[in-house]
Amino acid sequence: MLNNMETERRNNNKNEDSRMRGFRPSLSAMMFVVAVIWIGVAALYGLLKPISNGCIMTYMYPTYIPISTTENVSSAKYGLYLYHEGWKKIDFTEHLKKLNGIPLLFIPGNGGSYKQARSLAAESDRAYQGGPLERTFYREAHVDMADIQLPNQYANRLDWFAVDLEGEHSAMDGRILEEHTEYVVYAIHRILDQYKESHDARESDGTATTGSLPKSVILIGHSMGGFVARAATIHPRLRKSAVKTILTLSSPHQAPPLALQPSLGDYYESINQEWQKGYEVQTTRTGRYVSGPKLSNVVVVSISGGYNDYQVRSKLESLDGIVPPTHGFMISSTSMKNVWLSMEHQTILWCNQLVVQVSHTLLSLLDSTTGQPFPETQKRLAIFTKMLHSEIPQSFNWKMQPQSSWSTRVPAKDIKDTAVPEVHTLSDCPSSFHWNDDILERDLYIQTTTVTILAMDGRRRWLDIQNVGANGKSHFIFVTNLAPCSGVRVHLWPQKGKSSSDLPAGRRVLEVTSKMVQIPAGPAPRQVEPGSQTEQAPPSAVLHLAPEEMNGFRFLTISVAPRPTISGRPPPATSMAVGQFFNPDEGKIEFTPVSMLQSVHSHKDIFLKEDHPLAFNLSFAVSLGLLPVGFSLKTAGCGIKDSGILDEAGDTGNAKLCKLRCFPPVALAWDPTSGLHVFPNLYSETLLVDSSPALWTSTGTEKTTVLLLLDPHCAYKASIAVSVTTAASRFWLLYFSQIIGFCVAVIFFALMRQAHARPIPSILKAVEWQLCEGNFGFLFLRWFMNLSSRFLSLKVVRVLRANPLFVPVSAAIILSTFVHPALGLFILLLSHALCCHSSLCNSLTASFRSNARKKESDYRTEDNSLSQQFKPKPGSPSKENSSSYIQTQEDTFHLRHGLLVLHLLATLMFVPSLVSWLQRIGMHQSFPRFLDSFLCICLILHGIYSSESLLNSELPFPRIMGKEVRLNSIYLIAGFYSYLSGMALAPYKALYAMGAVGIIAFALSILQAWTGATRFGRRRHWHRH
Repeated sequence: MLNNMETERRNNNKNEDSRMRGFRPSLSAMMFVVAVIWIGVAALYGLLKPISNGCIMTYMYPTYIPISTTENVSSAKYGLYLYHEGWKKIDFTEHLKKLNGIPLLFIPGNGGSYKQARSLAAESDRAYQGGPLERTFYREAHVDMADIQLPNQYANRLDWFAVDLEGEHSAMDGRILEEHTEYVVYAIHRILDQYKESHDARESDGTATTGSLPKSVILIGHSMGGFVARAATIHPRLRKSAVKTILTLSSPHQAPPLALQPSLGDYYESINQEWQKGYEVQTTRTGRYVSGPKLSNVVVVSISGGYNDYQVRSKLESLDGIVPPTHGFMISSTSMKNVWLSMEHQTILWCNQLVVQVSHTLLSLLDSTTGQPFPETQKRLAIFTKMLHSEIPQSFNWKMQPQSSWSTRVPAKDIKDTAVPEVHTLSDCPSSFHWNDDILERDLYIQTTTVTILAMDGRRRWLDIQNVGANGKSHFIFVTNLAPCSGVRVHLWPQKGKSSSDLPAGRRVLEVTSKMVQIPAGPAPRQVEPGSQTEQAPPSAVLHLAPEEMNGFRFLTISVAPRPTISGRPPPATSMAVGQFFNPDEGKIEFTPVSMLQSVHSHKDIFLKEDHPLAFNLSFAVSLGLLPVGFSLKTAGCGIKDSGILDEAGDTGNAKLCKLRCFPPVALAWDPTSGLHVFPNLYSETLLVDSSPALWTSTGTEKTTVLLLLDPHCAYKASIAVSVTTAASRFWLLYFSQIIGFCVAVIFFALMRQAHARPIPSILKAVEWQLCEGNFGFLFLRWFMNLSSRFLSLKVVRVLRANPLFVPVSAAIILSTFVHPALGLFILLLSHALCCHSSLCNSLTASFRSNARKKESDYRTEDNSLSQQFKPKPGSPSKENSSSYIQTQEDTFHLRHGLLVLHLLATLMFVPSLVSWLQRIGMHQSFPRFLDSFLCICLILHGIYSSESLLNSELPFPRIMGKEVRLNSIYLIAGFYSYLSGMALAPYKALYAMGAVGIIAFALSILQAWTGATRFGRRRHWHRH
């Protein structure tokens, strides 16, 4: 007997150990959790670091004039204001009577204020008074309309209006977006009516001015205000042609930044679909022509803040698929002319470099003859392109670059038949920069592939293209800080000794100065004292000539203008120019994904000796938007050989001495999503772009290319390393939407496993095993049971237990329908928590009693005299029934626990909308959107009616390919749909999957009750191995 009892005891211990192994966390799961936490902490550290954006603050003297509104406006809580710049106190009525400029309406974004228009309005006023920007002769952006000429004087001033939307969080709730749109439509009509009222008032006073009244309003939207501007443009109540120009700043167009609320995502999709149809020809169902595109006269320009804008990514700000390229474009502030900076979400409103450029762009839209914006769509788009775009090439693959549109040769006048041809009049530069032989001193003939200019010496340098450009070095690149036309000029010359009259027009002297492209220069070096040596100035322009553009010419000349000397000494070396004939293959460096990941642990060093190529084409297989690269350069030499100066100076003196010799390095990075990023004075910098996440539409060729300009006279040591914290923060920023969809998919897959596996995996037995190890476990269990009994004795809990379905369902549905969906989901979470608590208590109680009886039986078995007298108490459950009861309670707990996690995630997706709803308490409230309420009701039905009986019922499930489709298959499909929704930047669609599962679960419950299907169609047999 004792041997049998000992054998049974050992088998029980083995079974317990076998069960515990299933509950112990695996090493891979623990490592995954640790990795997720570590990446999250690193990302948070990278996001919280202060950012230096290089922006200059904008100052103003603001005055806000309220515009009266009618009393029957539904959104009476909002307001409309007119901005006035000036410190003097003015009479509002008299100021409105003089209103005769061009109306612009500023729309703030999420939580924004109407006062944010002050920077743009103030700089617009200064730009109107000061006139257009000073003209430069760098290469300008190519536009299809060649007759576009920027004005010499602005025709009219800009009147800036702004709507006060009470700082509401429009990015969190679709209903708020709709109300903002309706009020903006009213504000547009009110502004146009105000101009008519002002004109009538002037007529009555006899002070009316000539000119037509404005018929349209230019919309300027920041953040969500840009989307509101587009929504108002297609509103059915908007007057025809009331909006023709829209400029958005850091505005999400593709999808909302927090795409969590279904009604918000649905409103976005409906607006974008209307815009897509707005550029299509209107026809009947039979194909008969009705009218032209409704939005054919609307131009939209989107300006993004670049990689420093953490709130709205450049991918969301793109207009692809919404506005055709013939009517708009998206440009990053990093590639904007005269800006070249990345800035935060709010900084884009006051960054002076951007504000000034935008102000002059808007003033350039005005026709000098009418004083109103150009009516032609293409002309307005051409002005935006010319004023905002730079002409830096969008790709740095020299061989694959198409021939430039500006490569058409414009010959100079005839060349005299002399040994050294002369150019008397040049066609590219204006006549005010007339150069002749009296200005230039003697010529210099360069025999090397590299030419260097360290001062404005007034000399012309000749390079023989055939000799210097041989051996594959057929490309020419030239960098300088000298201004084109006034400081330096570049020409291509035909064969010497031939008369220009004997040559065709294409073989005459050609000036290519205007092909120089402007790049941002770093701060100019300071001169310690007049005439002293200074550090090399950073380059501000680059010129590239391909072999096709030099074909047919023999010589290339670089002419530098003279400059007066200081105190009879040569001028200081603050002027620089370096040109070189090079082979593109020699400067090509590629970085594979493996080498980039290895640089996380160890720096990748690259040594560049002297006489290296001036231009390096770096190609990164992984976008720098996901894996930012820390790039540092150290000068290892600067062309001073065998002098011993460098050895005596040391590293610090070497660096200072080389800065007098070498110009600061420049990096130009280009990404297909965000465009151009320029990094001047690149000695130690993190190369970062604003790339897009990997989507289904990705082609796999979205790589980052970097053009690196280095002084060929200097030797460098370059180090490349991937920043872990920056890479972690970029990962969370880029894949936030995908992570949400992935989390929902993982929960659905876990529910699928619960619906399929028997027994359901749980950590409950691990808690039970720890509790039954000693007296401490019994004491803790007794305290826990007493606390539970007190909690269950509460009246509210007893009511809920007596009505397990009616009370939570009714309360949750009422709150979701008439108050807010998130409140109904909170009731559902409370129901799940109570059910989990009840199952946990029942399982622990039964397990405690079973272990107590087993220990009592073991004690009596060891005593032979009492072994035959022990009998179970009457009414106590048998060993088999007790084990089955415990397992049933465990399954109920784990099933409800899985639903609790799923519905908790759904509730968190409605929390931003709940925050915006709480902000508006006390104001005019409306019922929730039907889509949100309907999906929440479906989730509530899923949580209430999804029980274990559905997992094993005898309902006739359909069959697909010979396999029965049960509830676990439905969870599988829902998980894949949620994952795909996250990949499509629409995580809110995961709620559609949850709602569909809820409808199916509710329908199966009704069908089960109607047909009387067996509660457990398959008798369960659990075997412990």
